[in-house]
This record gives sequence, structure tokens and C-alpha cells, in this order.
Amino acid sequence: MKITIAKTAGFCMGVRRAVDMVLDASNLATEPIFTYGPLIHNPQVLEMLENKNIFRIETIPEKGKGIVLIRAHGVPPEDETALKKAGFTVMNATCPRVVRVQVIINRYAKKSHATIIIGDKKHPEVVGLLGYARGNGYTITSMEQLEALPAFDNAVVVAQTTQNTVFYEQIKEWCIKNAPHYKIFDTICGSTEKRQSEVRSLAQNSDAVIVVGGKQSGNTRRLAQVARETGSLATHIEDASEIDYKMLASAKRIAITAGASTPNWIINDTCAKVAANVQKQRPIMGVVVRARDFLLKTNLLLAFGAGGLTYACAVIQGFSQIFVHSAIAMLYVLSMQILNNIITIKSDTYNHPERAAFYEKHKRFLQMLALGCGAVGLYLAYTTGFVAFCVLLIMSLLGLSYNLNPFPFFLGNTKIRKIKDVPGSKTILIALAWGIVTSLLPAIVNPCSLLPVMVTFVFVTGLVFARTAFFDVLAIQGDRITGKETLPILLGAQKSFRLIQYVLLFDIFILLPAYYTDLLGNNAFLLAFVPLFMLLLIRLHKKDSLLSGRQYEFLIESSFLLAGVVAAIM
Repeated sequence: MKITIAKTAGFCMGVRRAVDMVLDASNLATEPIFTYGPLIHNPQVLEMLENKNIFRIETIPEKGKGIVLIRAHGVPPEDETALKKAGFTVMNATCPRVVRVQVIINRYAKKSHATIIIGDKKHPEVVGLLGYARGNGYTITSMEQLEALPAFDNAVVVAQTTQNTVFYEQIKEWCIKNAPHYKIFDTICGSTEKRQSEVRSLAQNSDAVIVVGGKQSGNTRRLAQVARETGSLATHIEDASEIDYKMLASAKRIAITAGASTPNWIINDTCAKVAANVQKQRPIMGVVVRARDFLLKTNLLLAFGAGGLTYACAVIQGFSQIFVHSAIAMLYVLSMQILNNIITIKSDTYNHPERAAFYEKHKRFLQMLALGCGAVGLYLAYTTGFVAFCVLLIMSLLGLSYNLNPFPFFLGNTKIRKIKDVPGSKTILIALAWGIVTSLLPAIVNPCSLLPVMVTFVFVTGLVFARTAFFDVLAIQGDRITGKETLPILLGAQKSFRLIQYVLLFDIFILLPAYYTDLLGNNAFLLAFVPLFMLLLIRLHKKDSLLSGRQYEFLIESSFLLAGVVAAIM
């Protein structure tokens, strides 16, 4: 069975903007926060907002206090005015695509044009649009309703931004033929067009289509409608628990798409559940996938990667003590990563729900494992020298204090109470910690020159920075929900991708002069394959590859381990 994930699945620009606005407000503001009506049509997102004490009001009180966000669908202008008069601070999260339609309607309504809106009269977006028509607006959902309208001297025709593109083309053809003086505007969102076009293509090449999203979401319902129109088996679910696997039993090719208001964690969970069902049908592949997921969840693959990278760094510098430092790096990384995953269970609920459940279930054992690995790592470091032991001890203490409040007096009255509160600190500190444990720590007990050590340190730090920043981009939704200020949240996904690519390109080229000037030996230039491989994966992701986040994670973590294999061959 083949599972295909739609490239366009998940939050559109307007929904992402609205959710980001409300989350940023909740993380920064001290006053109450509300949304006027549901922010978007997705029950899981609305539940998440309530868990963050962001509630919605359905009617406008005479007096109010706090911040009110106008939802992505928009509202009639009189409602926004009434909210301000009631005493609320109003933040307008209306999708810019919807704002464009509002502007069009308002402009022509001032000229006494009638407004014909192709959309459901009860849909929040259409309700808001009608508010700009100055009492001269009409909604239709069928050709019969259009034909029944009176002949207007002047009229504008617009569509709800999530309307069915095929149906709107029929409307436009009728108007051109029967009312050529009507002004017709293409107002269906480009994102909607792409989603409907893609789901149509996927449905034609698949035996079944799973559409994930809120049952009240108009654009999600239309995706399911478009899929069904192709004759393919299509089912619309809100979460993975609703999947009827008996219905999918005969399907050999399954496509998964999602509405514009469906968050990534729901899509990922659905993909994981469908993949798990496939594993039951293919036992051998199921064993392989479960082994892969176990290595990722427990961070064993990451720890082996740290060991492999340490071994590679030692080889290209000609160090004699190799394996003990590889073991130290493995134990340190495993210890710190397990502890970090235990602490971040809350955000993992959104980014990695299966991993969060695993750590919640085995928390006590994993805590003991992390502390045990840390202790053994410190002992091994002590056997290599007292200075190495002290360095690793300091690093371990800093790692443990990352989520604690080490500044109760100096910074107690500011926002920064913990090291993790420093914006972007996670990505930078993880990269520095790896650089120290894989390249600087071995250099302490091995005779060496400063320059080769620094080149190796920069190389490793760059690799780990790119790896961590990339995973932070994939986890940006969950991190924003839990109030984390990671580098991608500060810079934005696109700027983060550019920075990651520049770092990897620098890593590729730094090894070449180091090798040709004999600064590093043992065919060190061969290690350039690691940043090159990561760069190709990241560029593949930017082009909307069909690989899942878990597959990317496995491939990138494996590249560190392969660095050790290449070094062994060298």
C-alpha cells in the first residue's frame, strides 16, 4: 500500500497568520484575551486555545475589557465598531484574501452596485462580506438561485474565498453570456485553487482519499466534495480515531490531504495511524518501521550519531584516543536529550504526540536512564583526565539548569528567568554543546594544534546548528503554541531556511582548504558529504517533497552516524 500526503495540506497563510496573532498575544499580554466567534473552523485548535485561557465571545457586551481578536473569516464592519465601543482592544486577524473581497464590495456598494456573493449565506466569511454590501447583497449556492435573481443595472460578482473553483467558473460563464455588464472578480484564494486542483489529481490516481479537518470547515468539506466528484472513495474526518479501516481495506493507494484550518499535528497523527495500519498488513515492513521509530523516540539514533561524528572528528585530526570519546559523546547526548524530551512533553503533544505519550508512560525509567548515562559519561571523562571531567561536568550542569531559574535575584523581575527564555538559545546552545563534546573535549587529552581543532569545532557546530534549526522549523506550530521562542519563530521559516543553507554551504567549503593545506588529514574532504546530504534534504523539503517529518528526522540523524562509517573506511 502506498500513502501519499498532499503538498498543500494544512494551514493556509490566512489561518497561520490568525493563529500566530492570537498565540503571540497570549504569550505577551497580561490582560484577558478573547476571539469574536471561533477563530477558525477546527475543533482541536479551538480546544488548544481554551487550554491557554483564550475563550470566545459570541455576542458583544455593553462593556468589556481585554483583547478581542477578529477571526480569520472577518466580521461585518459594525461588529468591529461595536467591540471597540464596548471597551475592547481589537486585533483584526481577518485573512488578507478576505480583506481584499471586503474592499471590492465596499468600493462598489458606495456606487450603489448590487453585490452577488457566491457562497453559503450562513458561513462566517459570507456574513462578514454582506456587512460591506450596504443592504444590497445577495448570496447564491446554485445556478438556479443565480437565474432567479432580478436583473441588476449594476452589480459585482465575488466568491467566498474557499468556494468550489469549478462551480465559480460556471457562474462566470453564465454572467458573461447573460449579464455582460456585471463586474466579475476572481476572489477564490490561490491556496484554495491549489488544494482543490491537487486533491482532484490525487483522487484520480488513488483508490481512496482521506480529508482531515473540521466538519464545520467549508474549504475542508469542498475538498471532500471535489475528491468524491472524481469517483474515488473519499472520507472526511476530524481526527484519526474516525478512520474506517475496513472501508480502506481494499485500497492500494491512499492519499491524505487536509483543510486550510487543520494543524500539522493532526495531519502527522493521521499519517502515523494510517501507516500503522499498513504495517499490520505488511509484517516485515512493520518491524522495520517500528525499529526506526524506537531509535528516534529513545534518541538512540541521535546518540549513535554523536558517537560517529566524534569518531570522524578524531580521525581527521589524527587523535589516538578515539573510542572513549565517542562513548562519552554518546552518553552525554543521550542523557541530555532524554531529559530535554521529558521536560518538553507539553510541546511534544503537538509536535510529536507518539513520543510525548512514550515519555509520559516511561518517565521514571527514562529519568533513571538519563542520569545513569550522564554519570557513566562523567566517569569515562575522568579516566581521560581531570580537565576533561571538569569540562563535561560544567556542560552537564548547564544542560540541567537550562529549564531552571538560575537568576532569581538578577533577572527575577524580567521576562528572562531561565536560560531557555533567551530567544533562540536552544538552537545555539545545542550546537555549541555538540561542538565541545565531539571536537574540543578529545583535543584536551590529545596532542594537537589549535587551528585544526577550531576548524573541526566550527564544522560540527554548523552541522548541528543546521540540524536543530531545521527540526525547529518542522515544529514551529507546536513551539509557538507552548510559548517557545525558537530561532524559526524569531526569524520566520523562510529566513531560517536560508540561514540553514548558508551554514551548510560554509561547512562544505571549510573542509576543502583545510584538507588541501594539510590542516586536516585522512581524506577529511569526504566528510563534506554530510552537510551536502543535509542540504539536499532541506531543499527537497522546501520543494514540498512527499517525505514525512519522521522520514526527514531519520535521514538527517543517520547522516551523523554515516560520518563515523566514512571515517572508519578512510
